[in-house]
Amino acid sequence: MSGFVLLGFAFFATDELDRGSKTQQQALADELGHLEGEPSPIARTSADEAAREAAHSSARELVDDVNDVLLGPFVDVVESEDVWVRRGVPTLLALLLYGVGLGFLANMLPKQRSHAGDWRGAES
Repeated sequence: MSGFVLLGFAFFATDELDRGSKTQQQALADELGHLEGEPSPIARTSADEAAREAAHSSARELVDDVNDVLLGPFVDVVESEDVWVRRGVPTLLALLLYGVGLGFLANMLPKQRSHAGDWRGAES
């Protein structure tokens, strides 16, 4: 799960860096503002999902769909205009829960004990 979350954030960061470059190019051309038609990093509606599917490959869309499910519980935690905050905070929370939390829980589960003893202590 953590791998999908990290991969999804890496794709998001790449898209945002590209978007930042395009925005700078527009600013130099005196066309300030948000680039229209850019897909939402976390699809909340079917329209967001359709726009993202059109913009991304099937492999990338698979990662995005998994991220929608994994990050879904954390999306409403943050109210910010900054897209990095809206994506970064849910990613960190998901990594804490899925990576650290589930790892800790797995370590707490009872482990099967081996019945093999030390060969030196075996009675013949």
